[in-house]
Amino acid sequence: MTAKISRRLLLQAGAASALLAGCSSGSSSGSSGGKTLNVAFFGDQSAADKAAKAAGPFLAAHPGVTVKFTGTSGTDWNDFFSKLLTQIAAGNAPDIACVATEGLQLFAAKGLAQPLDEYVKRDASELKPFFADVHPSLIEAMMYQGHLFELPTDFNAGNMFYNTSLFKAAGVDQPAETWTKDDFTAIARKISAKGGGVVGWDWVVRLWGSWTSWMYANGGNLLTEGKWDGGDWLWNTFYPGDPAAAGRGGGWKWGDPTANSAATVEALDFMIELQKQGLSPQPDVGGGDTLQGLFASNKIGAAIGGGFWAGGLHNAGMADGSFDVQYFPKWKTQRHLFGTAGYGIFQSSKNKDLAWEFLKTLVQPATIDLLIPGNASTPTRKSMMTPQKYADTGPKNWHVFYDTLTKFDNTAPIPAPPYYNAMAIALNKRTTQAMASGNAQSALDGLQADLETAAKAG
Repeated sequence: MTAKISRRLLLQAGAASALLAGCSSGSSSGSSGGKTLNVAFFGDQSAADKAAKAAGPFLAAHPGVTVKFTGTSGTDWNDFFSKLLTQIAAGNAPDIACVATEGLQLFAAKGLAQPLDEYVKRDASELKPFFADVHPSLIEAMMYQGHLFELPTDFNAGNMFYNTSLFKAAGVDQPAETWTKDDFTAIARKISAKGGGVVGWDWVVRLWGSWTSWMYANGGNLLTEGKWDGGDWLWNTFYPGDPAAAGRGGGWKWGDPTANSAATVEALDFMIELQKQGLSPQPDVGGGDTLQGLFASNKIGAAIGGGFWAGGLHNAGMADGSFDVQYFPKWKTQRHLFGTAGYGIFQSSKNKDLAWEFLKTLVQPATIDLLIPGNASTPTRKSMMTPQKYADTGPKNWHVFYDTLTKFDNTAPIPAPPYYNAMAIALNKRTTQAMASGNAQSALDGLQADLETAAKAG
């Protein structure tokens, strides 16, 4: 959910929070002077340099400490993770890394990530305002085998953005909350009929923001869903009696592959059919930069996007009112997927206590607002979702971003097991194969075999 990956984490300057002055720490400012926290950041160095400014409040509270953000560019999260793993293997592990849903279990399962449980328990009273302001689904997505590995800063759910000008020109009403797959298809057909290179629908080949949203809406998934045991310590401490926390566990447990299940095949077949009918073009592989550009150029009627699209389309020159957003259409269900992100500490860090103090500063409202300036993502803290926040960028229906978590209790994270990198590569390859051959079943049979092999290899 950065501009690179469509979903998140454009960071800017921080501002001091009164809470920082009272932070307890295993490393006081007196003992931490002269230390450096190295932070791995997904993005080019220019973006990383902007991100480093977000350390301002933390540095003010810890004189003599240095926070260094190092940028690493990539096509998508799996590219970033591969480069980071290579860096670690070479003995250059950072203290902290920006890690999205896609990589949490990857790093945790390899024993590279530091569980935050004891820190959170120690500072529970200080953190209660944070947890009270964050939907439990976002917290659970940051857990693995009963342990919490990150405090999420932002997220994006897979909603549907639409071009209001194209809708109006095609005589199409803006979609209702309860619109369906059939409604969507009828709209796409009317918009595509305008010609001139305009298509009703476009998408990219990747895990988030792809045909996988249709897979979720059709009741399918790439992997069997389950929950790890544990986590009661967290739910009982921060979410006692909260209905939204009922049934939560110790993180998502991704089981046997189900990539060639009937529901999953049907979802990819739907993409093939849209392309055959001229309602959608051949999709690109990777992030959504090109997609946002085409959308802003009035060439796309609708596309999957999260809160980050508000800032992206605004920066692309789209005025408030020229686009809007709605929940993803209903098929067999109206289930949505999401991805979230935050910063994790590496086991190898010699500055874990200091790193923890830094992580706490990143989840304060004033800091989060500066971590994702210009609506570059959706904040995890619900209190930050206000009309004023979207007054400059739009969309009018901005409440959809967070309400996707509260309205649909089956909203879930994208499947991201410890072998995520292998899964992402296989998904891209087999999706491209399906779109080129027109045979979803054959391609997903291949993906099933790919995932079975990857799961065994770990």
